[in-house]
Amino acid sequence: MKRGFDVKICSLCSEFQGVIDKVEIESYSILHHSARQKTEIFLKVCNDYQPDSIICSEPIAIIAAHKFKKDKKISVIYDVTEWYPAMSMLQDHGFPLKIVHGIKFFLIQLYAGLLSTHFIFGEETKKFPLAYFFPFKKKMILPYYPDESFVSEGIKKLESNQITLCYTGALSEDKGIGNFFTAIEILRKRRPELNIKILIIGSARTETDKIYFDDQLKKLSVKAIEIRKPTSFEDFTKAFSDADICFDLREFNFENHHSLPIKLFYYMGAGKPIIYSSLKGIRKHMDVSDFGFLVDPKDSGSIADCIEKYIVDSRFYDLHATNARKEFIQKYNWKIISDSFINFIENSLPKS
Repeated sequence: MKRGFDVKICSLCSEFQGVIDKVEIESYSILHHSARQKTEIFLKVCNDYQPDSIICSEPIAIIAAHKFKKDKKISVIYDVTEWYPAMSMLQDHGFPLKIVHGIKFFLIQLYAGLLSTHFIFGEETKKFPLAYFFPFKKKMILPYYPDESFVSEGIKKLESNQITLCYTGALSEDKGIGNFFTAIEILRKRRPELNIKILIIGSARTETDKIYFDDQLKKLSVKAIEIRKPTSFEDFTKAFSDADICFDLREFNFENHHSLPIKLFYYMGAGKPIIYSSLKGIRKHMDVSDFGFLVDPKDSGSIADCIEKYIVDSRFYDLHATNARKEFIQKYNWKIISDSFINFIENSLPKS
């Protein structure tokens, strides 16, 4: 739209047909339908809209776009934002089947790469395997920087006798809710006089996650806990505006290590110091030392040390809060990278 493009979005996770901010949206709630039905819907949308370029976020969409492309000169761009196959796609299978399905999904990923004309990678660590199997296809790195209009500044001053610690996202073991609680317990024992408040924004994805979270909650001695439901990205920063420090202590595993969590940039934009697992995806992309800490999520003592550094030196906290907001404004918002994205799309269009 910025350069005269007409834009249409098609999603299969909810039911909606209409126009928002001049963008046409055709969305269907068929996430649990068969791959064939999903492909047919995508193909129908393409045939009706007749796009010159199609950006796809998953293999099924790529396959549908390729079928449409057979008689057209268009670009099919694979936007790789999630690790594929995700661990959640394999978690319901036992050992032998897990390997079989892992290989199957890996081959589907390669097939989608073969059918694509271009690649967009959300971070450097997600370039494998497609960038290595198809090195001559044009590609770009496009991180998940939010638009400033969706990020509300919420810089706070630390109070001398209380602190609000915030966790957002899936309430599961692998995403680190247990690590978060364990670090808080250590802080509680070290500083019994400190009024610790816990803010949680999220929900359990599965019944197993819910059981795990409830069990962790029962063990927690801190009782000042507020749990809020997940919110839209437009209101996300407002939901944790009263937090002092924001956390993400997800486990070290292959999938997590290859992630650059989008939440990080919302935390920064809001002016919140962060304490994050030291993920390869973060370390390869940026230096967070001016506004937070990267830690071993299992080293609860060191995590408590980081929190205490803010408690004992409010000026250090103020510096990190200010730096977080400044770094977001200067380096890590959508405005900074939007032109490179638009140029990439323009250059992907077949020459007439």
